[in-house]
Amino acid sequence: MAIVGCIVHNNHIVFDGFISPSNNLKFSDIPTGINGLFSVPTAGLAQIIGFVGLLEVAWMPASQYDGDYGVGYFGNDLLDPEEKARKLNAELNNGRAAMMGIMGNMIAEEVTGQTMYEQYAANHFNPFDESQSFFGVF
Repeated sequence: MAIVGCIVHNNHIVFDGFISPSNNLKFSDIPTGINGLFSVPTAGLAQIIGFVGLLEVAWMPASQYDGDYGVGYFGNDLLDPEEKARKLNAELNNGRAAMMGIMGNMIAEEVTGQTMYEQYAANHFNPFDESQSFFGVF
């Protein structure tokens, strides 16, 4: 979901209205990329962290290290233990791949100084062989 959020926000698709009415800050005022995180007011970040913390502690505590929270698969229980183990492993691996994807995106933004949208618009697909890139041959 993080990469989808980056794609949506980098294409300037934002909510109408205010993210912080008391600070007169609109959603459209938040810059794209990782630097947008630092534009969100501290109280807003505290609300996000508090909500995620509540979810972790109360609703789905991280005590089930195998990823099986007993909620089933689209409302169906998986009775075959091999199929259940395979699907839990797939879910864990997909989560790891998503974390690597968003970390790669954030690192590329910091290295190149461009958001994902700006990199694609300028055809910067490979930071290691382009002359105008950070690692490029001069």
